[in-house]
Amino acid sequence: MTQRETQPSSQTASLGRFAGAAEAFADGRLSPTMHCADRRFRPDNFERFALTFERLGDLTDKRGLDVGCGSGHYIAEALRRRARQVVGIDPAPGMLELARRRIEALGHIDRVEFVPGFFPQQVPPGPFDFAIVIGVLDYIAEPVAFMTALRRIVNGRVAVSFPSKHWFHTPIRRWRCRLRNCTVYAYDEPTIRSIGAEAGFGSIDVVKLDGAGMDFHVCLKP
Repeated sequence: MTQRETQPSSQTASLGRFAGAAEAFADGRLSPTMHCADRRFRPDNFERFALTFERLGDLTDKRGLDVGCGSGHYIAEALRRRARQVVGIDPAPGMLELARRRIEALGHIDRVEFVPGFFPQQVPPGPFDFAIVIGVLDYIAEPVAFMTALRRIVNGRVAVSFPSKHWFHTPIRRWRCRLRNCTVYAYDEPTIRSIGAEAGFGSIDVVKLDGAGMDFHVCLKP
């Protein structure tokens, strides 16, 4: 993927660690204390999940794409909201297996296709009515090319998270990721709007989240 083509293995490990944490959160394996701490110190995780489906709107009988699907938390919710089919793509085989088990437990495996690999090197055949891209742009070296490839195959709304720049949190995060041989990127609102416009999106609605992660949640439309 354009996600640092020269270091796919380190990104897979990094994305895998994130997805593992998300798996514990989604399946209720966090202790009550840790769950309360997560809601107190990382409310952005909950807010961007809620915002994603609020902004995507009615998913009934729609076909969707989840880029960086991880353990399938967003896929499961899209299916609960009566999406006709969801394609999930992720570079980590372990995460795809977790997602598969989650969807099998829901009894909806016939409505999901899993694609191993990095987007946009690996592009599932469209068209799609909606797309979800959460926790991925952190690792994208060429965001315009990434979003342009997404625009070509999505006819409807796209929910994307962008990590924001912060004088304190951003340098610390970059230092920690550098220790894992992984590069991360951060954005401001003008840059996000420029990326969306260059990629061919006509509507770019940006919401700044509060919390330790301080992501931007962005809804893009053709």
